[in-house]
Amino acid sequence: MELGTERLVLRRWLEEDLEPLAAIDGDPEVMRFIGDGSVRTREQTAAALTAMERGWDERGFGIFAVELRETGELAGWAGLAVPHFLPEVLPAVEIGWRLGRHFWGRGIATEAAGEALRFGFAEAGLDRIISICHVDHHASARVMTKLGMCQERETVVPSHGQPVRVLAITHSEFKVIHGG
Repeated sequence: MELGTERLVLRRWLEEDLEPLAAIDGDPEVMRFIGDGSVRTREQTAAALTAMERGWDERGFGIFAVELRETGELAGWAGLAVPHFLPEVLPAVEIGWRLGRHFWGRGIATEAAGEALRFGFAEAGLDRIISICHVDHHASARVMTKLGMCQERETVVPSHGQPVRVLAITHSEFKVIHGG
């Protein structure tokens, strides 16, 4: 499974992705608005990679590794998952992304997430996709808005008490905005 944009390759995970992903997950600034804000160890990142691949096998969609087409460098990830951490929105599929800090501010999250949204609607057959971010994570909220998502609610994640914003887009809304 591989998708592409002008600048990016979205693909399944490779063994050599662990080290660069562990560096991203170990950066306190990257993780500031993720979960309870804690960084992840290499072992936690390895377990997350295993879970991401299992998601693909179980559902036929999942989290893509995001690679820069020009250099082959792993920028981070973008893709689809079931947000079990927020039971009140279930059943649902969430789109999310995480990039290394030196990839911020270049439109990569919007480009990767847009392609993952297209995949979710056109190839995975989803009717509605949500996105969840910490209420103070303004950069992610801007990406969601650029994708055409609209706010549904604000709530709190039960496991760690962080306030989050939930946005959503339907397949028909996506087609009107993005033509696909």
